[in-house]
Amino acid sequence: MSGGECRLTQAELETYLWGAAILLRGLIDAGDYKQYIFPLLFFKRISDVYDEERAAALDIYGDEELAARPENHRFQIPPGAHWDDVRRSPKNLGAALTKAMHRIESANAEQLTGVFGDAQWTNKDRLSDETLRNLIEHFSTKTLSIANVPEDELGQAYEYLVKKFADDSGHTAQEFYTNRTLVHLMVQMLAPKPGESVYDPTCGTGGMLVSAVAELKRQGKEHRNVRLFGQERNVMTSSIARMNLFLHGIEDFTIERGDTLADPKFLHQDRLRTFDVVLANPPYSIKQWDRTAFGSDKWGRKVWGVPPQGRADYAFFQHIVASLKPETGRCAILFPHGVLFRKEEQELREKLIRADILECVLGLGPGLFYNSPMEACVIICRTRKRARQKRKVLLINAVDQFARERSQSYLSPQHIDTILNAYQMFTDIDGFAKVVTQEEFLANEASLSIPLYISTPRETPIGSWDSLEELVADWDVEARRTQQDAERLINMLRGGAR
Repeated sequence: MSGGECRLTQAELETYLWGAAILLRGLIDAGDYKQYIFPLLFFKRISDVYDEERAAALDIYGDEELAARPENHRFQIPPGAHWDDVRRSPKNLGAALTKAMHRIESANAEQLTGVFGDAQWTNKDRLSDETLRNLIEHFSTKTLSIANVPEDELGQAYEYLVKKFADDSGHTAQEFYTNRTLVHLMVQMLAPKPGESVYDPTCGTGGMLVSAVAELKRQGKEHRNVRLFGQERNVMTSSIARMNLFLHGIEDFTIERGDTLADPKFLHQDRLRTFDVVLANPPYSIKQWDRTAFGSDKWGRKVWGVPPQGRADYAFFQHIVASLKPETGRCAILFPHGVLFRKEEQELREKLIRADILECVLGLGPGLFYNSPMEACVIICRTRKRARQKRKVLLINAVDQFARERSQSYLSPQHIDTILNAYQMFTDIDGFAKVVTQEEFLANEASLSIPLYISTPRETPIGSWDSLEELVADWDVEARRTQQDAERLINMLRGGAR
């Protein structure tokens, strides 16, 4: 067993993991760190856990051959494919690593096929033997056994690394990383139950699926029988999602690769499979999608119509709604604000409103889309709304409910509680929440624009900021309020024009 034997603190673990990325700085693009760091981390973890399991079995049986039996190990590591075997390779380290990873995938075909991704370990122009050797030696300085690094702690460190990579790679990270405080809120709004199925059609690195399980664990409820399903188009990102779930100690999951709109993977008896809970942050307003194919969609997703070519948001929306179980189905979708009022999607919104599955529209403050100033909203739907919610929708204007740290917005526990309480009460709260009827929406050209229905008074006196960061945050809020006023005026003018 390589490395030290002591229990790592969370800070030590995070410093250790980020130290691997530092070795790559200046050698490859920050956006490519993940395709090398995550597979090495996973390889090191399963090798160290295999050693830990072998030692425990040896204590019981006192026999090496018995200790090596498959039933004593979560994953099988064939002879010659262990981390230490690769570390001892005198040359062509990339080839040795590739061979070991392929052999591990083959030995655990049902669970691990393709899990290590598609990094070109043998491309020495991209990753020299020296750099790879430095990475392997760095990872070898610690033992990542379960005793040293329990699954929850490794999972947290993994999430830390995901965020750090998103920080380094900039705006393009939106599809790779979703603000975790917002994910926690979305999960709490849907309240997954033990034994339910949870699906993310554009799962990225699997953070939403992990959060669903984490919420049940936090509440002390049975979490091991929750079934997780995700689809992700990007090959490397889907591999990272699988590693993420494994490293969190989650085993009952299926992550499929592919384009959800063009080729949905979860089917049952020639129809879309349905789920209890759907959590999603689809790529927003993508233009490159097969609108023609969606126009003759064989999976029954075109219930409201065909979205415009320039914006696939309502294609994802209809896929999600078609994926909900008829009795228990509920979804929380993170969208840009434009889906609430864009003229070109009015007919789609009207059919959504008439379907009476829309339960809540939550408008959020600026900066909660990762590394993007674009404003976000969360749309909650249920296939079976409670009686008092029929033909009504709760709007929540949480534009002021955010904090900022190092230019990144997030929701504090207090913000989450405030929003969650309003959602659960489903009643009017002056300046913050309003129950709106279907008829009111339809009278306003099916606009779901929150400021059309809720006015927000100024709360922060000018000049009361304690720091430049607070001033900037308040400026963001005021900019949003100005936009809200403009939207309200436009809608009033539209109403007068009729």
